[in-house]
Amino acid sequence: MSSSSSSSCAVPSHDGTPFSFGMESKTLAFTAIAIACTPFALLICWNFFLPFLFRIFSRTVGSTLGWYLRKSTEGRRALIIRTTTENEAKFRESKTTEEDGSSISSDNESWENIDGSMVGTSNNGDRDWDGIVGFFHPFCNAGGGGERVLWAAVRATQKRWPNAKIVVYTGDHDVSKDSMLSRVKNTFSIDIHPPTISFLYLSTRHWVLSSTWPHMTLLGQSLGSVLMGWDAFSLLVPDIFVDTMGYAFALGLSKTLFPDMPTAAYVHYPTISTDMLDSLDPTTPAGSQGVNAGKGVGLKGTVKRYYWKIFAAIYSWMGASVDVVMTNSTWTQAHIQSIWGPRRKQRGRVHPVAVVYPPCAVNEIERQIDISEESEKKRQKYIVYIAQFRPEKNHQLILQSFAEFVKTGTPSAKEAKLVLLGSVRDDNDSRRVYKLRLLVNELHIKDQVIFQLDAPWSEILQWLGKAFVGVNGMWNEHFGIGVVEYLAAGLIPVVHNSGGPKLDIVTEVDGQPTGFHATTTSEFADGFEKALSYPDPLSIRRRARQASKRFSEEEFVRRWLNEIEKLVAMKS
Repeated sequence: MSSSSSSSCAVPSHDGTPFSFGMESKTLAFTAIAIACTPFALLICWNFFLPFLFRIFSRTVGSTLGWYLRKSTEGRRALIIRTTTENEAKFRESKTTEEDGSSISSDNESWENIDGSMVGTSNNGDRDWDGIVGFFHPFCNAGGGGERVLWAAVRATQKRWPNAKIVVYTGDHDVSKDSMLSRVKNTFSIDIHPPTISFLYLSTRHWVLSSTWPHMTLLGQSLGSVLMGWDAFSLLVPDIFVDTMGYAFALGLSKTLFPDMPTAAYVHYPTISTDMLDSLDPTTPAGSQGVNAGKGVGLKGTVKRYYWKIFAAIYSWMGASVDVVMTNSTWTQAHIQSIWGPRRKQRGRVHPVAVVYPPCAVNEIERQIDISEESEKKRQKYIVYIAQFRPEKNHQLILQSFAEFVKTGTPSAKEAKLVLLGSVRDDNDSRRVYKLRLLVNELHIKDQVIFQLDAPWSEILQWLGKAFVGVNGMWNEHFGIGVVEYLAAGLIPVVHNSGGPKLDIVTEVDGQPTGFHATTTSEFADGFEKALSYPDPLSIRRRARQASKRFSEEEFVRRWLNEIEKLVAMKS
């Protein structure tokens, strides 16, 4: 009985070879080779076969859909061209009337005073080019650093190609064109030429909100940007498409639908980076930083890590499709190069990833704020933090650091006050501000913290002129326009020891410091003490202003036009 049971459980074998699973030797060998080669086959499929299928799809189905979109938006295109011509004629007529009356409005005067540095120096790109440039910026009324880039880019493009038509795709339905341009003027002191700019309103912006995707947020928002891209092209197909918010998937859609349309990306922050992947691992130096610090452990963490790696690979496909790529700092450039670079090389993209520092109001701040022995007497022990009320800006860290600093009881700590200057974009931001106010009460620093919400540029200038220290608390801040404004105003910066503030902005001048770096609450508290009790603050302020000149609007315009001229040359 036992003998019979044993034989019934044995694996059948034709030749008596153990672990043959009933297969012939040759069949077994081929099976083993196939299993061993499977990872390599998948790798080849991922890197070559799928991109090949994607290109075939782009040249057939994608191009057909693109042709349909172009035909269906011809009417709106003709309307925009006609309206622009009429508005330009009215503008010129009103200007002539004002000149005859010896009364030129400040806005018109500002527009007509075109600085030589604003029109570019390259021979590429005909100044008479009259095509349509589409700027994809769904949150163009947010009032942050990204929006300063957008509007400075729009103004530079208008002045370089006066006959071009500018279209901004936005989701701000409740804001009219006049209100939008008025806020741009008040917030950034940037004059946009009204006749040649149009706004097209997207109905799908909610698909890129994090609240829409409580799970798999990166992928969800990226797919949402594809829907927004389709929405945009359903309204109008431009001649050149420029993304200034970081929606790489919308750019990928653009190339799928319109392979011959030049595209550009201005990347403020990579959607995913090697630092983000490292932050999931608590054993790495980055494992204690960011909103996902140390979350790569356990089953859920392992799934998240693989999900991010797959997403990074898809993200690299999208980046490989872009003709011209600009980044706002050397930190962002390095990360985009590592993620997009290999595939861009495979696709034969000839233009390297360029660093185009964001435009900062360096010259205006220099005109408005004096740095001298006399002005030093007017400085007060204010520590200002200019930042939108977003989670990654880490206002909590700054509040906790300031509370720790106040507890030291030093003369500087007793006098110091923390001022939080930032825009509130939506209800989520409002809730964050409410929670920050609660935290201020819990930390018992209510009498030494000031909230200034949606402050206009004129008010920000006042704070920069009388404050002593500027602070930044974001880990791996992609650049940090606010930090540059600190330097230009002569504030002593205390910034996070990472990203753009560390690598590009708060660097030494002639071997001497322009500010301090910190990571922990204790280091920030120590930085506040050092900055507020610096023995010769005027010397460090002067070095700070000198360092800020690298980030002027003129420098941005020069670099921006150098890249956009490449796109215009592709259309000429």
